[in-house]
Order: sequence, then C-alpha cells, then structure tokens
Amino acid sequence: MAFTVPPPRSPLDSDGGLARWYEHELGWAAVPGPPVQLVTGLRFDVLELPATAGRGVLRRMGAGTGPVALMGRRMRLLVAAGSAEEVPGLLDWLEWGGISLDLAILGTDGRMTAPLPPGRGGSGAPGAAVWLRAPVPGREVESSLPALRSAPWGGADAPCLVRLVAAAAAECHRARLLSVRTGGPAPQQLSPQRFASS
Repeated sequence: MAFTVPPPRSPLDSDGGLARWYEHELGWAAVPGPPVQLVTGLRFDVLELPATAGRGVLRRMGAGTGPVALMGRRMRLLVAAGSAEEVPGLLDWLEWGGISLDLAILGTDGRMTAPLPPGRGGSGAPGAAVWLRAPVPGREVESSLPALRSAPWGGADAPCLVRLVAAAAAECHRARLLSVRTGGPAPQQLSPQRFASS
C-alpha cells in the first residue's frame, strides 16, 4: 500500500488561519471554530433576512449596501456598528412595527459565520457562507457601511440605513406574501459574482 503525502496547507486551510486573516487584514474580531465566527457589535452589525428578500434589496439599493454575505437561505448585510439599537425604532417609524417580518439584527455580542475571504475558493459545502459583496482589505470598510446620517459612526458618504431598512422590510413582507400564496418559500439562485460590487 502506497502512502501519499498531502500538499502543504495554506494558512487559511485551518480555522485559526481564517480567524487570523480577518483579524489582521480587516481588524475584525474573530472566534476560531469550527466554524469561524465574526463578532458583531464592534466594527459592524448585521441585518439578516431571507435570501429571497435580500435579492430584492440588492436590486433596489444597487451599490447602496456594504459587504453582503450569503449562508444557505439567509443573507447578511453588514451595517454600521450601533445600528442594532436603531433598527427596532426605525421599523416602528417606517410603520412596519407589529408586522411579522423575517428580519433580524445582530449587534453587540452577536456572531456571524465567517465566509472564506474573496479569491480563496469556496468550501464546496452546500449552504456554506460566501461573500456576495466582499469587504476589501486595506480599505476602511466601516465608513462605507449603511448608517444613520446623524450617527457619529457613519461616514459622510455611507449609504443610508433608513433606506436599507425600509427596502429590507418591504422585501421581507413581499417574500412572506409570495410564500403564503405559493405554499412555500420561493426558489432562490444566487451567485456571488452577480452581486459583486464594481
């Protein structure tokens, strides 16, 4: 029986390597896994919604979002840190309060499964976390995240959190109505390349 030696592993082949990449390249807190988790509430919060609704948000907003990840049937839109405290009030102000939306916000002490960095290949596992719009190392990611215009954590050119939350609520409601009408969730096909930012 012949023994083969596996090729050397790249630094990202291990959970510790992936966590270190996020910490060193982006300055984001990461918890080694499996799976590696990104800590929310420090540098960013996450608006999470069904992928079917997220696709509609990306169509509506164009480039008006920050980084976007997909994991299974859930889409995660990164927003400015501190936004988690604002979203419930925004939903009430936008007159979505009291309506059942499949919309969640991860803030302080939350966790998000870390997608592989862009250009590092996919895990091949169905439903694995992937970037649809990836953060760019070496750039100040946080200043480009959707934020309230008056919030101290938002950059001057940051997309508007109010517009994003309004679009997300409308698309979640639309997806829910379509699901009820058709008797189940709408089929979803998403490609990371289709929504890549320019």
